[in-house]
Amino acid sequence: MALFGLLAAALLGVAACQAETVVVDWDIGYVQVNRDGYNNRRAIGVNGALPIPPITVTHGDRLILNVHNSLTVDTSVHAHGIFFNGTSYRDGAGQVTQCGIPPGESHTYVIDAVQVGTYWIHGHYKHQNADGLRTPFIIREKQPLHQYDDEVLLALEDWYAEESAQKMEQITQPSATTAPPPPSFPFGLINGYNGNDTKPIRFEPGKRYRFRVVSMATSEWFKFHIPGHKLEIIEVDGVDCKPIVVDGLDMGPGQRYSAIVTALDTDEFNYTYNVTLYANFIPLIKGLNPRYYQGLIEYRAGAPVKNLPPVSDRQLEWADDIKMEALDGMPELPVDVTFGLESKVVRTADNRNLRALNEYPYTEPQVPTLFTAFAMGELALDRRVYGPQTEALIVRHMDSVRIRLGNPTDLVHSFHLHGHTFQVVEYGPVDKRTIQVQPNSPLTLETLPDIPVRRSPGAPMRRDTLVIPEFQYVDLRFRADNPGTWMFHCHMDTHFAAGLAVTFVVAPDVLQRTQKLPESLQQMCLRQGLKASGNAVGNQGYDFTGLPPAPVAVPSNATKPLPP
Repeated sequence: MALFGLLAAALLGVAACQAETVVVDWDIGYVQVNRDGYNNRRAIGVNGALPIPPITVTHGDRLILNVHNSLTVDTSVHAHGIFFNGTSYRDGAGQVTQCGIPPGESHTYVIDAVQVGTYWIHGHYKHQNADGLRTPFIIREKQPLHQYDDEVLLALEDWYAEESAQKMEQITQPSATTAPPPPSFPFGLINGYNGNDTKPIRFEPGKRYRFRVVSMATSEWFKFHIPGHKLEIIEVDGVDCKPIVVDGLDMGPGQRYSAIVTALDTDEFNYTYNVTLYANFIPLIKGLNPRYYQGLIEYRAGAPVKNLPPVSDRQLEWADDIKMEALDGMPELPVDVTFGLESKVVRTADNRNLRALNEYPYTEPQVPTLFTAFAMGELALDRRVYGPQTEALIVRHMDSVRIRLGNPTDLVHSFHLHGHTFQVVEYGPVDKRTIQVQPNSPLTLETLPDIPVRRSPGAPMRRDTLVIPEFQYVDLRFRADNPGTWMFHCHMDTHFAAGLAVTFVVAPDVLQRTQKLPESLQQMCLRQGLKASGNAVGNQGYDFTGLPPAPVAVPSNATKPLPP
């Protein structure tokens, strides 16, 4: 197998990284794979292969990504972390900025590399990323801000034995019981292969290596550290940070870090790096959750591996965005408008366990939300035209937006905002009276640990994907400088499928004046018999004839209040 790391020659084989235009052709289709060493299954690959080779470009380049759909269902792809400011229709979120690409058809995504950093490209239609449609996307600086000798790319994936459609059906279909389906225990993949099968990462004494670590997970968390070495973090989700030294990275789905690792001065010993795949929402079972993986840091072929004393995770210093500061020193944004959002479980009258961030579980509209924003004139400023289940939140151009995101549950979540980065300003405890735990939780008000308020020390770190711990709120800020329709959703696919999402509709009046929806995107909808204008169901004004009824919430014992 090929290690993604030591990037110079490995990234997709794009011949000329300095070229102004980089053309990549993707034929997305089904492949049969055994990625974990145990399970043969159908997956989604590109050009007949999986894993999908990473893509790298240089700041100022233009990436032309030609996508052909050889699946039997629609598809779309999203460049995670790319702003698309002025070209919001390129974001790739299915039924938000486009209809899906139908089977047998093609579509071209154009990505202008005006940002730099570590990103990834993945399927954004019916959770196809969980079936393999995902790969790192690197935008290098023309002149690196930091000095280092080489790069190592680590792409981390959780991999399930069942296809994503099967998993999502278990989550969202009516059930006679309030209990969730039995848990699945995924395997961990490193650079596309079983986590213990990766080739060694070669170090030379005294050299500096930039590790780009990408969590392409769909549900679970990853920890990464190299015993005997420190990580100097320099980038978080594409944003340069003031360098900060830690022992390791603890990453939720969708998060990325760059860290400089300085090799030791001797090649007397080799070392291991450790990767842990884990989740707090499924049972802890030895060998299943967590799963542990190791790879080799090779200073010299045949050298013995250094035997270091074991250290518990609690003794290590892990990356923590509230302790970090943005390198550019941007101060904490003032607040023009606040949106209070709270993660909640919704039991519906038709016996489904769904999730919501606002009033309703998110459901895709029949007309892509961006198309409605373009078509509805002044009514585009009225959230009602987007339909109640789209959970549209209207934001004026250049407003400073505060998101007060609450998580009163005993589950950790990973949230991603399209089209922007947000400042991470503060974490703190939710009101104990709002807490809901799983029925088998032994936790009580008396045993609930004290949760401190933690605030950014200066220029708040900006990122596009955030982990919110259980029983906590987080205060986020972003500048609404990017007209368009941008999802804010949990990046745990099972939660996203169950409705844990809203849509920020940013400055639709400015959008209508400054951007033009490509005719090719409208035709892609029309060829499928879908409408390409109008409100959420393609009608005019507030006529929602044909809109499926919103789910009706009923009392549920899927969770319980925290007992005394």
